[in-house]
Amino acid sequence: RAHLPGAGVFQCSITGLSFEVRSAVTITYRYRTWTRHLSKAAQEMWVPAGPLFRIDVQPGIVRAVHLPHFICLAEDINTSLCSIAHFKSGKMTLERPTRVVAFSAVLENPSFSLLGVLWRRLRSTLNSFPMHSLVLIFQQLSAANTTLHLYLIPDDNSVKQAIERQEMNWNSKLIPKPPPFNPLFFGRVYQVTSTNSVVITPESHLPFCYKSPKEQQLFVEIYIRNMAEEIGLLMTDTRNDTVVWRASLRSGRNSSMVTWAWCLLGAAFMKQHKTELCSRMRQLSTILLHLRDANVINSDEEEEVQGQNTSQRKNRVLLELAEKKGLEAQEQLYQILRMKDPYLITDLEKSS
Repeated sequence: RAHLPGAGVFQCSITGLSFEVRSAVTITYRYRTWTRHLSKAAQEMWVPAGPLFRIDVQPGIVRAVHLPHFICLAEDINTSLCSIAHFKSGKMTLERPTRVVAFSAVLENPSFSLLGVLWRRLRSTLNSFPMHSLVLIFQQLSAANTTLHLYLIPDDNSVKQAIERQEMNWNSKLIPKPPPFNPLFFGRVYQVTSTNSVVITPESHLPFCYKSPKEQQLFVEIYIRNMAEEIGLLMTDTRNDTVVWRASLRSGRNSSMVTWAWCLLGAAFMKQHKTELCSRMRQLSTILLHLRDANVINSDEEEEVQGQNTSQRKNRVLLELAEKKGLEAQEQLYQILRMKDPYLITDLEKSS
C-alpha cells in the first residue's frame, strides 16, 4: 500500500511500478500469477513480458501507470506487438499502451483490475524476443561442503522475490552476482560450465523460459568439494556457443562461505584506451540502455551524459562516470562494448 502525498510521479522500489497521480491518494497493489488467469489458448498467442498486478485505487486520480516489462528494446523490437492485459470477471481484454519505453509500458488514464504486459507471439519470431535477465546464485548454508543453486530468469521482480523466499526457507544465502552481458531469448538453452572440477546436477543445461512465481523455478545445483582454488563459472548459448555470462568464485574468510568476484579485465582496458574511446565510441544510446538495465547508472546520470553538446564530450563523461563508480562498473561497460562494437574493441586490443 502506497500513500502518495500529492500530485507527481512515484515509483515503487520493490515492484518497479510507477504511478503519475493528479492528487494525494492511497494505492494498494499486489502480485498475481499469469498461469491462473491466462488461458491455454491465450498462452499460444501471448508471452508474459512482466509481472501481473492487482491494483486498487480511487477512479480518476491516476493520470498514468508504468507497468514494468523485461523485453530488451535495444534490439529494434517491434513495440506494436505489446499489449496491456486486463482481467475482469474471468475474462481478458487487451489495450494498446500509450507508449512503450525501456523497462515499462505506459498506460494513460487507466482503469484498474488485474493488469500486466503481454507480447504477441509471431510464428516467425517465436523465440527471438531479446529479454533482460538475471542470474541468481544461492549458497545452501546447511549443505555439505559448498552447494550452490543457480537460476536463470527473466528480470521479473515477482519471480525473483518468490525464489528468494523459497531459498531463505531452505537456509540459503544470496550471493551477489553479475547479470548476463547479452539479452537472452526465450526458448533457447544455456549451458553452465566450470573452469574446475565441479558436479552440476541434474544437468548443466538451463532452458530460458517464463514460469509463474507460484511454480517451482528451474535451477542447477553446483557441488564443489574443495574451494581451495578459485573457480570460474561460464554460461553459454548452446545455439552458437556465445558466452553470455561469467564470474569467479573464491573462498571467504569463513570457510563455510564463498565470495563472488568479477574477471576485472575492463578497468585496465578503459584506462589504457580512454583517449581512443572518447573519439571512437558509438551507439551511445544503446550502451546507456544496457548500463541502466545492469543498474550501473540511473536516469539522472543518463541525462547528464546525453546533455553534453558533442559526442566526444558525451563519451568522456560516461567513461569518467564509470571510473568513479569503480571496477565493476568499468567491467560492465567493457562487456557491453565487446557486445555492441566488437570491431572497435578488437582493433584497440591489437594496438596494445
